[in-house]
Amino acid sequence: MLLNRLDRYILKIAAVAAIVLLLGLTGVIWVTQALREVDLITGKGQTVLIFLTVTLLSLPALLAGIAPVALFMSTLYTLNKLNGDSELIVMNAAGVAPHRVTRPFLVLTMATAVIVAWMTISVMPASFRTLRDLITLIRADFVANVVKEGQFVSLDSGVTFHYREKVGDALVGIFMQDRRDPTQPSIYLAERGRTVEAEGQSFLMLEKGTIQREAKNTNTTSIISFERYALNLSALTGDSSGGPGEGDGDKVVYKPRERSTWELLNQNPNEPYYKIQEGRFRAELHNRLSAPLYPFAFMLIAFAAIGEARTTRQGRALAIQAAIMIVGATRLAAYAAWTASVRSPFAAALLYILPIAAILLAIAFIFYGERLRPVLSRVMTPLTLPLAHLASRFRRA
Repeated sequence: MLLNRLDRYILKIAAVAAIVLLLGLTGVIWVTQALREVDLITGKGQTVLIFLTVTLLSLPALLAGIAPVALFMSTLYTLNKLNGDSELIVMNAAGVAPHRVTRPFLVLTMATAVIVAWMTISVMPASFRTLRDLITLIRADFVANVVKEGQFVSLDSGVTFHYREKVGDALVGIFMQDRRDPTQPSIYLAERGRTVEAEGQSFLMLEKGTIQREAKNTNTTSIISFERYALNLSALTGDSSGGPGEGDGDKVVYKPRERSTWELLNQNPNEPYYKIQEGRFRAELHNRLSAPLYPFAFMLIAFAAIGEARTTRQGRALAIQAAIMIVGATRLAAYAAWTASVRSPFAAALLYILPIAAILLAIAFIFYGERLRPVLSRVMTPLTLPLAHLASRFRRA
């Protein structure tokens, strides 16, 4: 797509605004998330480097989620600036059709969609998998070097660990309770154990002990004695609803979000974990593949709202409020569809239908706005008037 001087001028304004918004929003949210991980230093004895690595691994997910919103906000900002400086009016008087102005925004949108696709399809799964392995190493170091004798500590939600004393590099008198699955809590008792690494994974090698499992559905208890038992510490990151690693003890099963897109596309239907969590695999795959559609939807919604030259008396503020509400509703509906797609294949289709419908409707308003905008105004006015009333009261206060 060849851009003339006008296109490059608009693209420069929109791109700078999008980058500033993306970095600003990502930075604020990243800091709030990083503060939740301070326990790595204060409670688990890790270094600042480990702390930064763990928090930075969350950035791909943040960027993928914030980029479409930053694009939407930058489109609103650019169009509002062009209108405020009367540049849209000049373009209109010079015979530039409103839909012609979309060219620089489409270039920026395509770049944003490529970034979102790269993050969701490739970078995010790799970062989640790396984070999973790093947390395993942190837990192994925590068990071996940080936990003090005689203390009961929580390794993960529902997992409690305790040992009586430490002799050399061995832990003596080990007790571990696993209550992640409330229907089948387990208790591990061992005379001694030590943490070891093999094939890039960390294990807690237990010696001379028992595993007690209580099946509350049948009110039965089973006790398994062992001479040696390798407990994979990665297994302790599984969730409580039949999560990875439960009951296998020596094998790591990665969650859907930690698997590559290629693995999700070529999933083995006979895998036991897949049979239990088939819906989560489906939801994760379609959520990744549909993510690049939302930048196009959000940009076109913004352009459909204020892409034409208007004076302030023509309800520009009302149009911006309507665009924000539509984008918010689309995002909430997409999240609801993603959640529902765990149980319903039709809900997975909604992940594509929602942005495509928004794109088609926005294009219709861009080309036929004079006919459709009065109808939308009558529909949106009752919804946006309360917001405008609250804003005016806030300004007076």
